[in-house]
Amino acid sequence: MIEIRHLHDGNDVWGQMEGLAKVLVDCVEGGASVNFMANFSLDDASLFFEGVADAVDRGERLAFAALEGEEVLGTVQVILRMPPNQQHRGEIAKLLVRRSARGQGVAQKLMAAAEAAALAAGKTILTLDTASEAAERLYERMGWTRVGSIPDFSLLPDGKPCASTFFWKALG
Repeated sequence: MIEIRHLHDGNDVWGQMEGLAKVLVDCVEGGASVNFMANFSLDDASLFFEGVADAVDRGERLAFAALEGEEVLGTVQVILRMPPNQQHRGEIAKLLVRRSARGQGVAQKLMAAAEAAALAAGKTILTLDTASEAAERLYERMGWTRVGSIPDFSLLPDGKPCASTFFWKALG
């Protein structure tokens, strides 16, 4: 049974720190373009999630973890803090699912929770970008609108350039 847990504050993020960090390292090792390069360590991933914990405490982000028992299978965040003229908008960040847990609906459940919480936080539009064709298919199935792709927008962990595809979704 997969449980989606809203990590309401920094302490909740800290409570899942090891599992969250392991998911991030697994995704980077699997070649995901999620801002990090090869040789990304568990310490590096923990440092990233320490920043997430701080942002959650400041009310700048929402964070979620997908758990099976006590094992973290995946995570997603909603960036709430936007410029003054974009307070109605949020951004999906770091939808990550452990490679061994893919194909079980984890990403869809995480996204559904993130979208509902973003709406409850007053967001009416969400945006995201991805370098994953599998993720593109998921977003399209979930009603997201594809805007387009930018070639060579970012790098894969091995240093090769990759395109990023941008999506948006109206909530409510």
